Amino acid sequence: MEVIIIIFGGVLILAGLAGCFLPVLPGPPLAYVSLWLLQINDPAPFTIRFLLIMAAVVVSVTVLDYLIPGWGARRWGGSKYGIYGAMLGVLAGLFIFPPFGFLIFPIVGAVAGEMLGGIKFKLALKAGLGAFAGLMMGTLLKFSVTLVIAYYFIINI
Repeated sequence: MEVIIIIFGGVLILAGLAGCFLPVLPGPPLAYVSLWLLQINDPAPFTIRFLLIMAAVVVSVTVLDYLIPGWGARRWGGSKYGIYGAMLGVLAGLFIFPPFGFLIFPIVGAVAGEMLGGIKFKLALKAGLGAFAGLMMGTLLKFSVTLVIAYYFIINI
């Protein structure tokens, strides 16, 4: 039974790492489930406090992943139109053309939002690039958290 738990947990870790780059898979939450799988073993390797802290981190990173592209658009000079456009672009990219839509649609959304707000294309494109930079920051954040989870999984096997 222990071997099956370890194999299944390893698969979840790998799926979690892939999910950091493929928007159809929820990367950190998948990896987090692997920690709970190890809890089945006797003795349980983690405290409940540790698991709750990791759950809070995973939920925070997952929420931030949707918000950071809008923040990036704003940071690079976008208005509220660009921020809303970038966030709508993230959501549209998830459902319309995954996984590439997830990379392209935040830029398109930010640019379109800015242009609807009356901003010229050059400035709108700058906001779009800010949304892309925010998307990359979110991906790096998810990947980092998933690596930490993988570390705790591996050292507690």
